[in-house]
Amino acid sequence: MKKYLIISLIIFIVGCSSDEYKIEKGKIGKLNTEIKVQQLDSIYKNDSIVKRIGEGDYMFSGDDKYLVFDSNKNHLLTLTPRNQHDNNETIETIEIVSSFFKTDNGVTIESTFGMIEKHHKINSIQNTINNLIIYVDEIDAYFIIDKQNLPIDLRLGTEKIIKSINIPPESKIKRFMIGWN
Repeated sequence: MKKYLIISLIIFIVGCSSDEYKIEKGKIGKLNTEIKVQQLDSIYKNDSIVKRIGEGDYMFSGDDKYLVFDSNKNHLLTLTPRNQHDNNETIETIEIVSSFFKTDNGVTIESTFGMIEKHHKINSIQNTINNLIIYVDEIDAYFIIDKQNLPIDLRLGTEKIIKSINIPPESKIKRFMIGWN
């Protein structure tokens, strides 16, 4: 009986710790779409949160940002709530900074475009001035990739339609973002 209890406990601990950094639709590690700013201190009680509260006049104020660091001082996430100066707000945007966080298919901030394409359905690609934004709705994610990875004739302007086939598979992810609207 003791043997089964110990095995069950080990399975429970391993299962819980693997979920701590799991990315899935509506959930990132300890966070979900319903979490409010006021809950962050208790959720990350064993970690450290640096609060950068937007300041300035209406047009020139920056967003509130909450930078989450683990106990080893590794920057894990940057969280941005929907509206400033409101502890009852939910989180709208999460920048995944640490490679600890990964999808079920192993995609992390250190992955390449080829890995994203292989393991997730790309819903759309937006061509901006300096970057491409790759949208993956199944996990509420968008990946930013530098246009410097593209062939030279596709780098300039925003009017060209960029398709997956135009992006070299070895292109590195510049930013890994989660958007909860």
